[in-house]
Amino acid sequence: MDRDQLQRYFDKAVAAAQPERAVVHHLPQRPKGRTIVVGAGKASAQMARAFEQSWDAPIDDSLVVTRYGYGTECERIEIVEAAHPVPDMAGFLAARRMLEKLSGLRHDDLVVALISGGGSALLPQPAPGLSFEDEQAVNQILLASGAPISVMNLIRNQISAVKGGRLAAMASPARVATLIVSDIPGDDPALVASGPTVPMALTRIEARKAVELYRLDLPPAAAELLASDLNPPPAPDDARFAHNSVSIIASAALSLEAAATAARADGLIPHILSDAIEGEARDVALVHAAMAREVAARNRPFQRPALILSGGETTVTIRGDGRGGRNSEFLLAFALAIDGVGGITALAADTDGIDGMGDNAGAFADGTTAARLRALGLDPRAMLGNNDAYTAFAAIGDLFSPGPTGTNVNDFRAIIVR
Repeated sequence: MDRDQLQRYFDKAVAAAQPERAVVHHLPQRPKGRTIVVGAGKASAQMARAFEQSWDAPIDDSLVVTRYGYGTECERIEIVEAAHPVPDMAGFLAARRMLEKLSGLRHDDLVVALISGGGSALLPQPAPGLSFEDEQAVNQILLASGAPISVMNLIRNQISAVKGGRLAAMASPARVATLIVSDIPGDDPALVASGPTVPMALTRIEARKAVELYRLDLPPAAAELLASDLNPPPAPDDARFAHNSVSIIASAALSLEAAATAARADGLIPHILSDAIEGEARDVALVHAAMAREVAARNRPFQRPALILSGGETTVTIRGDGRGGRNSEFLLAFALAIDGVGGITALAADTDGIDGMGDNAGAFADGTTAARLRALGLDPRAMLGNNDAYTAFAAIGDLFSPGPTGTNVNDFRAIIVR
C-alpha cells in the first residue's frame, strides 16, 4: 500500500511539471518578424509540442534536441535525439545547425528557447581550440567527480561555444524569450543546461578554483583554455540581452507541493525539507534516514503518520565499477541506515524517468531491504562501495521504472513513516 501511495505522489509531482500545463501560461509577445524555436533538454521535445499547439502564428526554421527515447511528434518544429549524459555526434551536429539558424536574424524577429535539464550534454559545441572529444572527456570527468551540478555547469560554460549565454548572443539583435523547466537546486536559470541563453555571473576565476577544489584532471586543451582569457562568456549586463526574457515554467518546488497536497488527502502530514538539496547521495541518505528513524521511534520532529519530501540533485563520486544512479545509490545507503526498522518506506527517483544511464528512475526501500539482499547472498554494504545499487535493487525486484516522463525537475524523494 505504501509503495502504491509513493508512486502516486511521484506521478502527481511529474504531472505538475508537464510542459503542456505550463507553456501556455508563459507565451511571449508575438513579433513583427519571424519566430524561430530552439531548445535542448530532456523535457524540450514536450515543450516544443506544447508551444506549437499554443502558438497560433507562423513558426519558422526551428530545431530542438532531446535525449534518445524522449522525442515526440511535432508538426512545425524539428526534433532531434542525441546522447545524454555524455554527448555524441548527433548532438554536436544539431548544435552546429542551431547556430546556423540563429545567424542573420533581425531586430523584429523572435527566438523562443525551450530549455530543460540535460541540455548541457545535448547541446555540445566546444570552444575554439578544443575538439569534440575534449568536450566529451570533460563531461565524463565531471560526471565521475562528485561535484554539484552548479560546479559542473560553471566549468562547462567556460569551454563551450554555445553555453553561458552564447546562444542568445548569436541570435542578437533578435529578441530571445527563454522558457525553462528547471532541474537546478535554487532554480538559477543560468545553470539549467549550462545557460545557453542566460549568462552566468560567475567568472573563469571561480571555474579555476572549482577545478582545483575537485582535483579535476582535465584534457590539456581544456586546462589551457581555463588558464587563459580566451573564449570569455558574455556578461549578464551585455547589451545584447537587454530586451530578452526568462521564465521558469516548472520546478521541483511546484512538484513537491503537488505531492504534498495528494498526501494530505490520504491523511498523511507532509513535510517538505527542501527542493534544493545537494551533496553526496550516500551522505544525504544518512541524514534522511536519521530523521525517519527519529520520527518512527520518538514521533519527532514530525508526528506520525508523516510523509517526508525533498528534491534537488545529489551527486555520486565514482569509486567502483558497478551500475547505478544517484537515486538508487541514495536508497541503498538509506536502506542500510534503516536496516531492521519497521514503518518506514521510501521512494527516490529522477523525475525524468531515468536514473543516470539505467532504464529505471530509481527504486523503493524499507527496513527489510538490506536483509532481503543478504538472504540472496549479496552484501549490500559492499555493493554500495562498488556503486552497484542498480544491481542490488534489481536482484530483489525493487527498481522503479516508469519510463521517460516528458519533464525533468530533478530528484524526487518521498519517505512514509507510520
